[in-house]
Amino acid sequence: MEKNRIYDTLGELFPNAQCELNYNNMFELLIAVALSAQTTDILVNKVTKNLFSKYPDAFSLAEANYNDVLGIIKEIGLANNKTKNIIALSQRLVSEKNGEVPNDYDYLISLPGVGRKTANVVLSEGFNVPRIAVDTHVLRVSNRLGIISSDDVLKVEEKLMEIFPQECWHKLHHRMIFFGRYMCKAKNPLCQECPFIDICTKNDK
Repeated sequence: MEKNRIYDTLGELFPNAQCELNYNNMFELLIAVALSAQTTDILVNKVTKNLFSKYPDAFSLAEANYNDVLGIIKEIGLANNKTKNIIALSQRLVSEKNGEVPNDYDYLISLPGVGRKTANVVLSEGFNVPRIAVDTHVLRVSNRLGIISSDDVLKVEEKLMEIFPQECWHKLHHRMIFFGRYMCKAKNPLCQECPFIDICTKNDK
């Protein structure tokens, strides 16, 4: 497995890869990432613009009306559950953390609607904690590039952390997302433009 080639080539393809969610503070980052599951960042940014203008912090969202929040985010996937979760997690933050998002993985994953991936993104993006968040793109790319053969996100995360040095994790995460989002797509990947075609494990490449 050519780890240096993979990391460097991804950097050449996407030198400016970064989080594409719009946020102004840790609370907005947490909410945006929680809303991003099974939907696009473009759509999340569209709804959070209105959501954050009306509910800019945990205190206001904790007091929000369910139907009002649902009306704002209804375009994204799983909107009903996400509405319940972001209101409930805001209530927890208010009652337990004075409205602040803590640099605490165990606490973050205890919040409604916050799983391993969301917590890792918040820690990495917001607190500069070395983490690799495995979303659908990172999972797909890791398998296609032969880094691992597994659909278990925890195993993929552990393998990536084992292979790549800690100082690379933040950039690697974003580069793999961009590669999966814009080139190595789930459907109709741009194989003719891919510099990794020689090591790709995709059967119909």
